[in-house]
Amino acid sequence: MTAPATDLPRLGRLAALLYPFCAAAVAINLFMLGLMGQWLGLPALAPLWAVAVSVPLGVPAAWAAARWVRGLIAEAER
Repeated sequence: MTAPATDLPRLGRLAALLYPFCAAAVAINLFMLGLMGQWLGLPALAPLWAVAVSVPLGVPAAWAAARWVRGLIAEAER
């Protein structure tokens, strides 16, 4: 039985739910990238800077995660 498209969660609502997790993942990845940059001779990346940059970068990450989860839900309902 195929579920109608209206049964899928709204993308904006799902993205808002996933935003804290995506922003935290972006912050961790930026900080780790900063640690890897030290190996190349770049200056260290402060953890607070990584968190500050992750706030706006978490929005597209949450949108992409919401699209992915919504696709998984649609596939599971088929």
